[in-house]
Amino acid sequence: MRAGAVFLQICALVALFSASVAGVRAEPYFAVREGLKCSNCHFNAAGGGMRNAFGNGWAQTALPARRIEGIESDAWTGVVNRFFALGGNLRANATHTDVPDNDARSEFDLEEGRAYLAITPIPDRLAVYFDQRFAPGGSTNLEAFARYTTEDQRWQVQAGQFYLPYGLRLEDDGAFIRQVTGINFATPDRGVQVGYESGSLSTQLAVSNGTASGPEPDEGKQVSLRAEHVQRVWRVGAGFNLNHTDAGDRQMQGVFAGLRTGPIAWLAEADYLTDETLGPEERKQWVGLIEANWWISQGHNLKLTAEVFEPDTDVDEDEQNRYSLVYELFPFQFVQLRLGARIYDGIPQNDLQNRKLFFAQLHGFF
Repeated sequence: MRAGAVFLQICALVALFSASVAGVRAEPYFAVREGLKCSNCHFNAAGGGMRNAFGNGWAQTALPARRIEGIESDAWTGVVNRFFALGGNLRANATHTDVPDNDARSEFDLEEGRAYLAITPIPDRLAVYFDQRFAPGGSTNLEAFARYTTEDQRWQVQAGQFYLPYGLRLEDDGAFIRQVTGINFATPDRGVQVGYESGSLSTQLAVSNGTASGPEPDEGKQVSLRAEHVQRVWRVGAGFNLNHTDAGDRQMQGVFAGLRTGPIAWLAEADYLTDETLGPEERKQWVGLIEANWWISQGHNLKLTAEVFEPDTDVDEDEQNRYSLVYELFPFQFVQLRLGARIYDGIPQNDLQNRKLFFAQLHGFF
């Protein structure tokens, strides 16, 4: 049997499995396209993790190219009853990587299998939330926190382990703005967070250990702040993060924005970092992203991304760039197919910084 036919059969099997057993990581362009805040669709006000009932409803009606129905089945909302809600996420990849002067590599991989649980002993006021990754490898807790919400639903206080608030919460942890800042879906931290939601404003302030959930080696702490102003067709936000350690301080500040122009949702972020932990002298870095998402038709999106990373502003010609073209198909509710290419452009002496990556991904979520 030809390799292409085998690959398509495997993808089909993964899609069926994902739809039956596997909410979705954050995709900020959805919020930009609809003029919504992250809290409108996600349990977490800063985005990502389990979807709420509205988010699951939107995923079944506004997102897929078509809707398929089960036999005598109700629509899934994630809500088991007024005290419990469930969700899940599964991603399976096929990748081909071409590194100059090295052998090309192709592989199938299970990126993640995750489950979400929200327990609300006092509905709309008190909640306990868990985000657990079961695959690949052993079980790992990513988020586990208790949250109290005021009666007017404006203020929230949570404590435990959670993703830090900063910048655009992109699905792609490999994006430069997520790798360089170190705030992504692989680096939750332990601490406390206060959030405020009112009208067009969404703000979160967190104080955490600054160790990405690792042991705390000193008395230093990390402060993270994210604020966003959301309008129907545009939004703008800013973030600040300071991690104080015995080895030195690491500080970053950034701005991000979103704009909808017809069928295209634009995203942009720029961050400037100063780091005393990378050597005897403070290193200054900056990183940026601009992305266009063209909603071609119902269930079809074309994503074009350009990124830049300046690892040391005092060194000339060390910039790294990455360009991505990704087609996303939502054939029916709770299933996503992604096909894409990423081209890296870095210093000529570093082969890995000049690699080409081609991938296919089947994503099931609920």
